[in-house]
Amino acid sequence: MLDMVAVPGDTPASTISGIIADESAIGVQNNKATAVRVIPATSQKVGEDINFGGLFGHAPIMAVNPSSAADFIARGGRIPAPIHSFKN
Repeated sequence: MLDMVAVPGDTPASTISGIIADESAIGVQNNKATAVRVIPATSQKVGEDINFGGLFGHAPIMAVNPSSAADFIARGGRIPAPIHSFKN
């Protein structure tokens, strides 16, 4: 499960959307609420470190898959809320 991921600032919005959709799918599959914080770090390159200051800490800038997720995201769709009433 992802928590906080810093990515290069030039990462396309469709790639960030794909990361969020993947995390959401994991939550639906496991019947759990999940969240991910994707932070586009402007003017930062892969491998550099970004400092958020104070108690917020720091994070390395992570590489993202160069393949485009635009076609997947453009399909649209809806991720339903978990239905717990079907369980006995």
